[in-house]
Amino acid sequence: MKKMKGVITAMTTPFDSQDRVDVKALEEQVEFLIEKGVNCLYPCGTTGEMLNMTPGERELVAETVLKAAAGRVTVYIHVGAMTLKETVRLACHAEKIGADGIGVVTPAFFGVKDKAMLRYYQQVSASVSSDFPIYLYAIPQCAANDLSPELAAQIIASCPNVVGIKYSYSDMIRLKDYLNLNDGKFSVLFGADRLFLPALVIGCEGTVSGCSGPMPEHFVNVYRAYLAGDMETALKEQKIANEICEIMKSGADMGIFKAVLQFRGLAGGHMRAPLMDLDEDEKAALQAQISPYLDR
Repeated sequence: MKKMKGVITAMTTPFDSQDRVDVKALEEQVEFLIEKGVNCLYPCGTTGEMLNMTPGERELVAETVLKAAAGRVTVYIHVGAMTLKETVRLACHAEKIGADGIGVVTPAFFGVKDKAMLRYYQQVSASVSSDFPIYLYAIPQCAANDLSPELAAQIIASCPNVVGIKYSYSDMIRLKDYLNLNDGKFSVLFGADRLFLPALVIGCEGTVSGCSGPMPEHFVNVYRAYLAGDMETALKEQKIANEICEIMKSGADMGIFKAVLQFRGLAGGHMRAPLMDLDEDEKAALQAQISPYLDR
């Protein structure tokens, strides 16, 4: 069983001028990220515009990323959707095509009780093999439902294949509570790019990072320096990564990520409506800010 660790890149989904998934651009993105040294690929999440795609398109993205990665890095597919039926379909598909595991966001938009969320994860867990790893995904500021450590403990107790959580809210106390689950054996990933190094220090196994998609180098350097025990370098690299996150607004507009990929010579693709690409003035301002970091 491969768990997620290190720099886990939340990939963007490139759409072409006809609003189709751009398979070639996606393959190029996979090659770029592997070449830069990221540890895991994580398509079809928030950064990948998951709710703007049909189940069939999400399956195409998953298949493309897995085929292009060709076993060189760990690949987890995010499968959470607006309905249980779609989530189960995508979970089963991910296992069938050979993904290393899946992530599943909490039910979104409609508020649900803890017992309903527990049942939801139990049903997803039961739809795949008992040894196929699942990461919970908590992003309450977007999904409208919180996943407390107490609820996570109930899910772990009843779902043997739930091995970890991606927590995407900047609450370090809550993060530590997750780390204490399952006698400290619960894999915890932090979604706050700018707190990658502090998260590693308190016991997290990695970051699921959107900013590492177009600009992976300094995140990779943070992780490598941390593993080598070189905290001076890790701190220096985290500082640079934070400056980059500030410029790219930490994923508040995924159009920024796609524009930076274009600055780097890749086909970043278009956003899908109702989300919008940056206009030319916005691109020019962004390029002026990010250019000094492209030459490092």
